Amino acid sequence: MSSRRSRSRQSSASSGSRNINDDQISDLVLKLQQLIPELRNSRRSEKASSSRVLQETCNYIRNLHREVDDLSNRLSQLLATTDADSDQAAIIRSLLM
Repeated sequence: MSSRRSRSRQSSASSGSRNINDDQISDLVLKLQQLIPELRNSRRSEKASSSRVLQETCNYIRNLHREVDDLSNRLSQLLATTDADSDQAAIIRSLLM
């Protein structure tokens, strides 16, 4: 075990937080792999490295943030060009509730 990992475990144990063992980490990485489309669509039997799973997870989350920002901007533009009392504006407001 690396000294950095053992120091991390020691500090976690001394701070009263829950210890996670290597099997639990492997299980969590496998679950993440199944959630990320880029990794899920690869060969089923192929297990990606933990570092690749974490890297792809970060990329996926960044892309989701970009999509949310884009949709938010598009919605703001749509609402700005729609008459506040129109049926279309009422539908958009009801969808947001």
